[in-house]
Amino acid sequence: MQHAVRSRAAIRTGLTPVPRPRTPSVASLMDADALRVLHRAARALLDDLPDLTDRLVALLREQEPAYRTALTKDPTATWQEAHRSLRHSVTSLLDPRGARDAARRCSWRIGAARAEQGLPLDALLHAFRLGGSLVWQRLVEETSRTAPEDVRLLVHVAADVWNFVDEHCTLVADAYRQTEWQLGRRRENRARLLAAGLLDGTSRIADLPEAAQALGLPEYGRYYVVAVTGALPARSDAARAVLSPGARVHWHAGTDVDYGIVLDGADGADGADDDGLPGPAGPEDAPDAPVAGVRIGIGSAVDGLASVGDARRRADTALEICPRTGGTVRLADHLPAALVASSPELGGALAERVLGPLLRLEAADREVLLDTLTTWLDCDGSAQRAGERLYCHRNTVLNRLRRCEQLTGRSLARPADLVEISLALTARRVLRD
Repeated sequence: MQHAVRSRAAIRTGLTPVPRPRTPSVASLMDADALRVLHRAARALLDDLPDLTDRLVALLREQEPAYRTALTKDPTATWQEAHRSLRHSVTSLLDPRGARDAARRCSWRIGAARAEQGLPLDALLHAFRLGGSLVWQRLVEETSRTAPEDVRLLVHVAADVWNFVDEHCTLVADAYRQTEWQLGRRRENRARLLAAGLLDGTSRIADLPEAAQALGLPEYGRYYVVAVTGALPARSDAARAVLSPGARVHWHAGTDVDYGIVLDGADGADGADDDGLPGPAGPEDAPDAPVAGVRIGIGSAVDGLASVGDARRRADTALEICPRTGGTVRLADHLPAALVASSPELGGALAERVLGPLLRLEAADREVLLDTLTTWLDCDGSAQRAGERLYCHRNTVLNRLRRCEQLTGRSLARPADLVEISLALTARRVLRD
């Protein structure tokens, strides 16, 4: 007798219930029913859109301080904005494809407009989420009122509703940030143009209040200009180092020269500006910034933004007499050199007339005599100190000075001749540099 053979698969210890997924036909029917319920409620919301808008505006007034300000300034515009946004949102529930582009354009325009008005982005996003919550709440309320048994079907479209809200929050944030960036660039460009006009001396009187606001500086006050040139980034580092900490300054970057418009707080008795804030040090007290290859010129102070062009020209003069190897020159400390630099033709003529015989000597002899004469003047006419600096005896210094007198025909004991010699030496140094 043959034994019956049963496969292992046929041996079961009992029936195990396996959950069955919805078949496509069942899912389609449920989705269709859910859409029918959604559309019915959405049409009711459209019919009662003014009341829905009133409820949203009331929520904004209650929960969002930034919108309370907007509603105080222009309640009609805020209500109309909320009404448009809700209308596009509810219409998109009825016709997602047909209404999608119009709804996106509406949200984008709202984001851009609110960025221009300065409404905080957090407040704007809160308003959109409040609107989405209100629409969902009203859909549930309307369905509960007209067909309570269909409320459960709204669960199947809840994800679509909230995805729509998330999409438009992202859209409005993108519009806001892009507009904010464009406004920032526009403000920067306008501030640059206004600063350039001040520095060039071409600003109109009518533009001064706008310039003051754009640069964050008062229209009236004492100002000086700092001119900085050299390689980047050393130029930028020196520009920051040359001013006292906390100085109120607007930097205007240029291709070859950067200019700083600095509010001078040193003119008040207590060192404070008109607004009560401690002022920066004056140009005479600005710290040195010895950065190799960086040249800094600090002009003298002027009154008001209207005179910044004059301050810039003075800073340019200070920069012109600054050594080519680098350093900081304050115009107030180098006025004779500034006079020469302001009129190079006259400076050159003075140097030739006073120092001509010296300048035509052999190079080695010429440099020894000119160096001795310059050092003696720097040592306040002391031959002893000049000799120590030049590593020679004081009598050697005196002999060289007498030879200078003979060649130039001028006496170092005569004040008028001494002034001419000093200016001529300055002119030679400045014009040679």
